Amino acid sequence: MNEFLDPVALARWQFGLTTLYHFIFVPLTIGMALLVAILQTAWVRTGKEKYLRLTKLFGKVFLINFAMGVVTGIVQEFQFGMNWSNYSRFVGDIFGAPLAMEGLIAFFFEATFIGLWIFGWNKLPKKLHLMTIWFVWIGTVLSAYFILAANAFMQNPVGFEINGERGRAELESIGDVLLNPVALTQFPHTIFASLMFAGVVMVSVAAWHLKRRQFVDEMRTTLRFGAWTNLIAFAGVAISGHALGLVMTQTQPMKMAAAEAMYNTASGRDASFSLFSLGTPDGAHEIFSVRIPYLASFLATNSLDGTVEGINDLQAEYTEMYCGAGDTLLTCPTDGSFVPIVWVTYWAFRWMIGLGALAALVSLVGLWITRKTIDLPKWVWTVAIWTAPIPMLASLVGWVFTEMGRQPWIVFGVMTTEQGISPGVPGWMVLVSLAVFTVVYGALAVVEFGLIVKTVKEGPPEIPLLDDADGDGSGKPDHNQLATVY
Repeated sequence: MNEFLDPVALARWQFGLTTLYHFIFVPLTIGMALLVAILQTAWVRTGKEKYLRLTKLFGKVFLINFAMGVVTGIVQEFQFGMNWSNYSRFVGDIFGAPLAMEGLIAFFFEATFIGLWIFGWNKLPKKLHLMTIWFVWIGTVLSAYFILAANAFMQNPVGFEINGERGRAELESIGDVLLNPVALTQFPHTIFASLMFAGVVMVSVAAWHLKRRQFVDEMRTTLRFGAWTNLIAFAGVAISGHALGLVMTQTQPMKMAAAEAMYNTASGRDASFSLFSLGTPDGAHEIFSVRIPYLASFLATNSLDGTVEGINDLQAEYTEMYCGAGDTLLTCPTDGSFVPIVWVTYWAFRWMIGLGALAALVSLVGLWITRKTIDLPKWVWTVAIWTAPIPMLASLVGWVFTEMGRQPWIVFGVMTTEQGISPGVPGWMVLVSLAVFTVVYGALAVVEFGLIVKTVKEGPPEIPLLDDADGDGSGKPDHNQLATVY
């Protein structure tokens, strides 16, 4: 019973579940903002009504998702004070800085231009109004960067010093925090992954309507636009992911070792990448695996002859470094182990890669088979519809890998997770709040999914036209009436 009510485990479960739930909305917001901006740009440049109708359709999807993301994101900040007060007190001076910049600069910037975009259809000139949606996307990107900079500090703490008298870490260089190598590589990886998700959502929406032979012209354009977005973004994910892996190996070598379940240091050909592996129940010994020679060396060092440190060597190194003489209160785990849960890290890394590649493969096949016709069997469209969650799942397991692979640290080399929780908060209290959050989030999920499905099923809205009495009778979309579409 005591293990079931362990406050550390429950606090980690609560933060992990609420964070992953919130992150469902984040990549779609980032990616969809850019794609909507591109669609509206296409309308302004070409005057084709189909681009305006698609802007309206996916703009509404974006707004629904943005609103839900704001609601679920509030809980994230609330939890730091609720379950992680020791962490907040110890590193809040550094961690809070990029989060404050996100709220005071990026979020308000984004929210301002969202308002101008929604209500500016009948107020602003076309090109000026177009600029507002591009500024919305810039705001979402800025928000993402500041949040990733805060997370990067947990992965690779820089720009701080420990104040021994006050017993806390204090900010020394905001520039170092914002230009953290982990943030600089994690940022493009996250943005490209977001574009993959937004792209396949468009593919899924188009497939749903094409299966029913509805809005054929608009949906064929949507299908190919979404598929090309997914493919291009996948290339970006792969390149930026490799760069992130190199930085990760330098800053958190234990994470790379756990990702490969590599217990002993290996070099060159022996530093291989296992596509599939079976081991003993304790995970310490391999029984069977399918391996690609040299690949782990290349991923970790960008060289075929590089060396990848093993779990056993790193454990010994960390034990001497963090559990030796001196103050080890915050840096030495109770059990003395610096090894994350290997099977979680190992399989999350592979699911991330595999799901991303699968989504790209579906888009590649889709582009090929629809290059001349969309007269395809219904099962083809059904497959395309169900590709929508694949990049989202890849992003989620990617974050599981990133955060679980950092354990037992909450701030690498500075503070362990067990030292970061709120003192005096009993496990039953955390369990109750976890249950409440689960119920509330479940209800929000139903609302979000219902609203988006309803919007998608309605399809691209009809656009008001100029009347002969009020215009030139050209039948072109009336920019002054477009707000009524919402």
